[in-house]
Amino acid sequence: MKQFNDDISIVICGEAGQGIQTVEKLLTGIFKEAGYNVFATKEYMSRIRGGSNSTQLRITSKRVSAFVNKIDLLIPLDQDAIPHLAHRITKDTIIVGEKEKINTNLQIIDVPISKYAQESGGAIYSNTVAVALILGLFKVDKSIIEKYLSDFFSKKTRDIIDNNLLSAQKGYEAGLKILETENIEINISTNPSVKSEILISGIEALSLGCLAGGCDFISAYPMTPSTGVITFLSEHASDAGIIAEQAEDEISAINMAIGAWYAGARAMVSTAGGGFALMCEGVSLAGMIESPLVINVGQRPAPATGLPTRTEQGNLNLVLYSGHGEFPRIIFAPKDITDAFHLAQKAFNLADKFQVPVFLLTDQYLADSYGNIPNFDISKSTIERYVVKTNQDYKRYSLTKDGISPRGIPDFGEGVVALDSDEHDETGRITESESVRVSMVNKRLKKYEKIKKEIIEPVFEGEKKYSTLIIGWGSTYGAIKEALDVLKSKNMAMLHFSQVHPLHPSTKDYLLRAKKIIVVENNATGQFANLLKLETGIDAHKRILKYSGMPFSVEELAKALK
Repeated sequence: MKQFNDDISIVICGEAGQGIQTVEKLLTGIFKEAGYNVFATKEYMSRIRGGSNSTQLRITSKRVSAFVNKIDLLIPLDQDAIPHLAHRITKDTIIVGEKEKINTNLQIIDVPISKYAQESGGAIYSNTVAVALILGLFKVDKSIIEKYLSDFFSKKTRDIIDNNLLSAQKGYEAGLKILETENIEINISTNPSVKSEILISGIEALSLGCLAGGCDFISAYPMTPSTGVITFLSEHASDAGIIAEQAEDEISAINMAIGAWYAGARAMVSTAGGGFALMCEGVSLAGMIESPLVINVGQRPAPATGLPTRTEQGNLNLVLYSGHGEFPRIIFAPKDITDAFHLAQKAFNLADKFQVPVFLLTDQYLADSYGNIPNFDISKSTIERYVVKTNQDYKRYSLTKDGISPRGIPDFGEGVVALDSDEHDETGRITESESVRVSMVNKRLKKYEKIKKEIIEPVFEGEKKYSTLIIGWGSTYGAIKEALDVLKSKNMAMLHFSQVHPLHPSTKDYLLRAKKIIVVENNATGQFANLLKLETGIDAHKRILKYSGMPFSVEELAKALK
């Protein structure tokens, strides 16, 4: 008997255009409605057609948020699927598909998916057959499946809905038959509360967080993996009361956002590393004129175009040192889907309060992952506005004790709001005075003193008396946490950063208490480990680095840490 308890990894693989995303949406939605915890992530090639794309679904008894290397159940939709995933297929992997379409010596449970689809109305229904086959293995209540499919295809004609229901019935029966003939048992508990939770991706959570932060203007030029932000906000622009502008290039995009803040909007840009490279002059402009700004940078492997649809944490240095000159900034790196929402919301308040650029450093893995989570708690989320009404004597850059000048906007009061990219005096007029220059540089940098009072503390998990400290940042959180759960070592603890600049004052204390420090990063040089050394004087004893374009799996991290 093949038995699966508490956790099963399902992978569907095929070429672009075969409807893998539709299969993914149907399965995750129906599993959640049935009370199963679900976490999905995908890997896809940059080709419009061809190549092998796959999506992994983890159906679990308790909530997870990490990629695993194992494949318990594989549904290959074309002949390239098995060679593409060969390094992850083991003797325990159950492969279900059509033998005539898959050229392999591996043992396959042959199911005539195409035949069932044709009997239900045509080849187009093959994906529905595959979806229902998987659901049949779990014995999901058929009424849940029928209702979900009817709702999902509700905008289609009645005959299309009926054909989908018929193909689902045939696929479901095939799944039940496999359970019996192959002696498979799946024991994964359900939870009624899961049904009331939301099913959401990282990019959707980030976008909703921006709305919760009062974003009313976004300008962007499409670039994977950040395009989803402007797509989502464009779709909801009329309901949310925002302007979404696809600029002609990234330079225009960032300058539009700066102009929007000047006029009183709460604006953002969304891009990837290559697009952000073009925005660096705009970042410096924001630093000089002390403009609030929110920038989402979706990381992917580089240099140049690199691997445009893969993941990496390679842009920390780019963001940290972007923009010529010295001026304050804040950098967030969300650790999971929920964190993406709350940090995006917080970014707008801090940008407004301190009049600095605030970065949301995400990546392809986080952007494209999604799962069920409790609805966002927005009881403590408020939109904080810091614009002042000006008087006739208003000085945009008046020297203050904390370096933060009252920010006015045009036509709100009687004062003139003057800005200039050259060095300027308190009124915003150009100056070349050495003493004024020094005063203005000091004024801008002084903001760090107040910014540091609002730094997000890193998440610590594990025994307080640890000898080995595992450090991560951003989207590696789920994999590190689950790897430590696998190891069950009382000597190991983890410290995870969702804010990577400025660093929390407690950071050095955590490092000093460790006999061994291990930093886990999705890049080739250990950019965060280098930053820790620069800020604390303490170097990591070991760096676990991955830069293949894939996220860390729980298994490889557990093995490396062990």
